[in-house]
Parts: sequence; C-alpha cells; structure tokens
Amino acid sequence: MSPAPKESKEPKADEAKPADAAEPEATTEKASKKERGGAKGKDGKDSKDGKDAKEPKEGKGKGKGPGAKAPKFVSDNPNFRYIVRVSNTDLDGTRPAALALTGVGGVGLRLAEVALRMANVSADQLIGDLPETTVEGIEATLNSLPTKVPAWMVNHTREPVLGETLHYIGPDLETRRRDDVNVMRMVRSYRGVRHERGQKVRGQRTRSNGRTGMAAGVLKKDAKAAAAAAGKEEAAPAAAPAAAAAAPAKAPAKKE
Repeated sequence: MSPAPKESKEPKADEAKPADAAEPEATTEKASKKERGGAKGKDGKDSKDGKDAKEPKEGKGKGKGPGAKAPKFVSDNPNFRYIVRVSNTDLDGTRPAALALTGVGGVGLRLAEVALRMANVSADQLIGDLPETTVEGIEATLNSLPTKVPAWMVNHTREPVLGETLHYIGPDLETRRRDDVNVMRMVRSYRGVRHERGQKVRGQRTRSNGRTGMAAGVLKKDAKAAAAAAGKEEAAPAAAPAAAAAAPAKAPAKKE
C-alpha cells in the first residue's frame, strides 16, 4: 500500500485570515497620527518640521488679539506733561484729573471732585493737559479744604495740640499718623498698646485672623493633654502634706 500523502504546510487560498482585511485601515490610522504630531526622529524628539507646524499662541506678539498690548498714549499737545507733580507726589498725566488726584495721600475721589469744582476744572480733562498755573491752583485748593468743606470731610477734626480742624495730604499725612501712634504708645492707651504689640486695634476678631505668634493653630487634643499634665503637677504637692497628716503617729517603743 502506498503511504498517504502529507498535507502541505502552505495555507489554502480560501482560508484567509479575517485580520488581513483590517491591516490597511490600521496603517492609515498610524499615518494620520504621525501627521498630527509631526514627524519624529529616532530619539523621539519632534523634528524641525513639527516645531514649525505649531501655531503661535494667542496673546503674543503685536497683533490685534486679546492679549495684544495697548498702544502708548501720545498727545497732540506740545506742552503735554506725562508726569505732574502735586503735593510732592508724581501723578500720571494720561489719567483724568479727578482720578489722577486720588494718587495723593489723603485725597479720595469725592475730595478730588470737590477741589476741581472749586478750581473750575473739568474732572474728565487729562491732568497732563492742564497748565502749571492751574495745577498750582488745584494744590492750593487742596491745602485750604478745611476752611471750605464741612468738618466731616477732613481727616483731622479738632486737633488736640493746636485745637484746629486740619486736613493732611501727601507725605504730611503719613508723618502725622506716625506721630499719633507714638503719642498713644507713650500714654499707654489701649490702642497704643495694641499698636505696639502689632495686634488688631479696632475690635476685630482675633481667634481666626490677625495671629501674630509663631504657632499657626492649637490642636484640641494637645491642649487637653497639656492641661491635664499641669493639673496633675499642681495636685501632687498639695496631696503630700495631706497624706502626712492622715498617717497615724507611731507609738514610742517601751524600754525593758
């Protein structure tokens, strides 16, 4: 009998693997990912083409994007001053007069508007456009405010030393505030002591805010343990004499 023919190891044409049909799709997906991320070299770093493909972020550069810097103000007035000096304070000349005067210490928006109205100057006009004589008039008006406005608008009513109602502006305000604090510390008033310790002065809460010590907080468990230990130490000396008094006295030994 002739031996049976051996089956060939080659796969038949009809028995095709189902995964072969999906191979072209997988290759296309890989190619698309490479196109998105840019070409990469052997070291895994992006090539120069990939870096160039990145779009610039918004806000950088001199374009008209949301992060673009605003152009600097340039005035048509040849006598325009970008820095105006009022009460030993430099003010921005590109701001409206009312808002610019708030840069002076002791002058708020209300006082600035009142002073400009007394000096016959528009509050919306740029302070850099005002001539030097007008600025000097505004400064003189600010210095004479105690005699032209109600007492509740000034910052020093009934001065204790001079007995007058004054209004300090500019560097004079900081100097006067420092002197007031020093007087309160010298007479040892409550506010002076609080100033000296660096604590709250006007009755604010200090349990959660305004802590000036090194400890940021106290744990309840540790506080209880410390209180219990302190109580035991105080009770120990008091218990010793009581125990000695309660002990019965020993009878003397009889002589034979």
